[in-house]
Amino acid sequence: MGLKLPKVIGHRGACAYAPENTIESILTAADIGAEWVELDVMLTQDGVPIIFHDDTLDRTTNGSGNVAETPYATIRELEAGSWYADSFAGIKIPTLEEALEILIDKNLGLNLEIKPTPGRERETAESALDILSKYWDDHEHLLISSFQLSCLETAQDMAPDWYRGVLFDDDEDMPENLRDLFEYVDGATVNIGKKIVTRELVEDIIDFEKPVLVYTVNDAQLARQLQGWGVDAVFSDCPDVIAQNLLKVH
Repeated sequence: MGLKLPKVIGHRGACAYAPENTIESILTAADIGAEWVELDVMLTQDGVPIIFHDDTLDRTTNGSGNVAETPYATIRELEAGSWYADSFAGIKIPTLEEALEILIDKNLGLNLEIKPTPGRERETAESALDILSKYWDDHEHLLISSFQLSCLETAQDMAPDWYRGVLFDDDEDMPENLRDLFEYVDGATVNIGKKIVTRELVEDIIDFEKPVLVYTVNDAQLARQLQGWGVDAVFSDCPDVIAQNLLKVH
């Protein structure tokens, strides 16, 4: 048994076509043929895991303020689609449970990124993993990732047989002893931002004999270049376009 990664993973669903991290975005990803999606999970003030990316509500909802300071009863009433397009007006922020039900129904793999508020790293990971354990039993199609080492440690403690991805977005965050860190959390993948990806870095990670994933790639030429360097998968807002343009490897 191993991690069954596709070449392209839908970023926050398929957010070139629907509002990010919504049920509509997940359904769109399924409709256009994505095999996996990446979603973000964070906690409301009262500890409900929701699918949401930003620390604040302002960009993608008609609400404002910090997610971590807003109770779920308030968040569930917010509107999370019209910022994107009028045709999506009225849609809601999903809970992790609601998203999992759709993912399972549509047979989609999941990269769940744990995005904690500072100080709630372990709590966020524990809450998300607790719900995941009630719904998800397909280990080959689940990757838990985070920028926060303590979230990955929690995942390792609670669910050691689920695969973990280590996230990096900035050169300053890349430790000199990347292999040691990777082995410490028993990582399954290294997920790196496109702004720091180099051929040398990819080759260094390949030496670990682990998959390299790069986000967020919406340019077909870049995707093919990364594929040529040995990158195993890319995250994309338009996974259908990128998948159609990748080189066919037999």
